[in-house]
Amino acid sequence: MKILETERLLLRHQTADDLDSLYALYCDPDITRYIPDAPRSYAEARQELEWHQHGHPRHPELGLWATVHKESGQFIGRCGLLSWTIDGVDEVEVAYTIAKAYWGQGLATEAAQAIRDYAFGPLGFSRLVCLIDPANAPSARVAKKMGMYFEKACVDKMGAFHLYAMELT
Repeated sequence: MKILETERLLLRHQTADDLDSLYALYCDPDITRYIPDAPRSYAEARQELEWHQHGHPRHPELGLWATVHKESGQFIGRCGLLSWTIDGVDEVEVAYTIAKAYWGQGLATEAAQAIRDYAFGPLGFSRLVCLIDPANAPSARVAKKMGMYFEKACVDKMGAFHLYAMELT
């Protein structure tokens, strides 16, 4: 089921047919180096896919969605909205991961901006965040391009991250 469409991307619910492509995405160490909780096995990729097929229990409108390159029809990533509690505050993260073969084309920014507009528009959120590994400069650039600002440095059980944020004004 389609969730969002941009000029070059289709974001839709993940299906069982996406499992091999999702696992291949996670087999790339350049992808997983900045995702501390990324699946490390086929079974873990299947568990993640099944979780996102059903949506968050309290927020079914959230999740990671298959990101499909419209021109090629290829699954090229998973982008969406995730629920987190950070320092005791419930937050919604704009998450984006694009396959390395598609880096440098502005696709992460295109997806992130569409997700931002969807979250602030139809979903009615007033604040969004990005949790970014301090060494992941490209991801920080995407956050800034969608209008986020660096809010603070944080540490949790998965390690250090920078919290970028934006609020609907």
